[in-house]
Amino acid sequence: MTLKPWLEHYAHGVPADIDLSEYSSVVDVLERVCERFRDKTAFICMGSSITYGELDLLSRSFAATLQARGLKQGDRVALMMPNILQYPVALFGILRAGLTVVNTNPLYTGRELRHQLVDSGARAIVVIENFADVLERVREDVPVEYIFTTRVGDMLDFPKGAIVNFAVKHIKKAIPAWNLPGSERFSDALEEGNKLPFQPAQVGFEDLAFLQYTGGTTGVAKGAMLTHRNMVANMLQAKAWLGNLNTGEELVITALPMYHIFALTANCLVFMSLGCENLLIPNPRDMKGFVKELGKYRFTAITGVNTLFNALLNTDGFADLDFSDLNLTLGGGMAVQRSVAEEWKKVTGITLVEAYGLTETSPAACINPMTLEDYNGCIGLPISSTECMIMGEDGRALPPGEPGELCVRGPQVMKGYWQRPKETAETITPDGWLKTGDIALMTPDGYFKIVDRKKDMILVSGFNVYPNEIEDVIASHPKVLEVAAIGVADEHSGEIVKICVVAKDKSLTKEELKDFAGENLTGYKRPKIIEFFDELPKSNVGKILRKDLR
Repeated sequence: MTLKPWLEHYAHGVPADIDLSEYSSVVDVLERVCERFRDKTAFICMGSSITYGELDLLSRSFAATLQARGLKQGDRVALMMPNILQYPVALFGILRAGLTVVNTNPLYTGRELRHQLVDSGARAIVVIENFADVLERVREDVPVEYIFTTRVGDMLDFPKGAIVNFAVKHIKKAIPAWNLPGSERFSDALEEGNKLPFQPAQVGFEDLAFLQYTGGTTGVAKGAMLTHRNMVANMLQAKAWLGNLNTGEELVITALPMYHIFALTANCLVFMSLGCENLLIPNPRDMKGFVKELGKYRFTAITGVNTLFNALLNTDGFADLDFSDLNLTLGGGMAVQRSVAEEWKKVTGITLVEAYGLTETSPAACINPMTLEDYNGCIGLPISSTECMIMGEDGRALPPGEPGELCVRGPQVMKGYWQRPKETAETITPDGWLKTGDIALMTPDGYFKIVDRKKDMILVSGFNVYPNEIEDVIASHPKVLEVAAIGVADEHSGEIVKICVVAKDKSLTKEELKDFAGENLTGYKRPKIIEFFDELPKSNVGKILRKDLR
């Protein structure tokens, strides 16, 4: 067996390694793309758009305001908003000022927000007014000195913006009362910055670009330190892998929030670096509105998680859309289920290509070849400049076919966890291998296949049962919309399998599911408990949260 058997299965033109010297920082990427594609549309939201030239000027203005407030290189600034035009403007403004972005989920509770702002030591925050009341509740407990507030419609064209702002506040009543003395409007900060001098920051590869919080699904959220090197590396790796994208011509659907690492790198950075358009979807949970928006554009690419693709396939009107320009569908963030992938191919004519990554790997580590004809149940091959290994309990590499812990090494692996040397040492080995906490195996030809999360594994009478396998089988039942499998304590077998099901067809019964499981799963893997739900708890990107069901 060769040391890197996956290299033999790379698509034509994909290099074994990337050239990291192409850019010096994320800021360098932005400035070059804005110069080259100045008049092209960069981001679209709710019918309004900004060009790369406007992104350049607006982000420079915000950077100048942050410098004028006394923020110094390396200081942290939090962003708390959905996919709206203000997000990329604020994001690149923060980076251009030499500061570090702390992406914050707008749906955080006060407790979660307090933890992240205190842990990161954020000195400033840009927050959408819909969630300003949450910030108000923790204001006295956090180190934030400067608050910039914005509204959904503030960067939309007139009169659309004014109408949207009125509707959000007075008709939908989606803005609870808030009071943050000393806060200023983001739009005013941009106007002020336009008149201020700007001192370009000397940003290097080892400077922190993002503190990207992770671990919220398994414990206390930790800040993954992602450097400019990490982000540029992963952007170049993804670009090399996707290969056939047309510079300046693609339109990618950005429905996953850009405060999540998947859309941040795959959509915001990769497609932006090619001078392409990002169509921002502020609220993908409004599936009817989402499908209506898709109908207005000839989109060429879409990224998402399994639950998002599944929801689209089950929304009226989606199958009637024009998919003639669609050439890329990338799924990550959670396991793609066979039933969803096969239905996606049937409806759109395009293969749903599964990828795998972590916040700690910026995020891409493995992606299936873009030439893949059909769903193969694998997370793909390690991408350029990336090594993967299956580690046994003794810390040694296991041969193909044997399951163990998936470990990743490459330039996209984080610097470590912010102010957590112990957790960093437990996660990254002295020779640079990141332990992912995922159980996987490698096929003889270098493809990797996730078996399950270490922590989610169910132990039935000494047998390992992997929730992914159970979910994949149950999800293939035509009357099932969504399913999650968890372990429940049992005095006889240690644990038994329980499935939590959202039915697509309300006539579905427990007996039907038991019979179906009996036909497709061996005895100890069959669910002993079946419970129906109206909906399953999900993370901010739509990943089903098994821990909340236990």
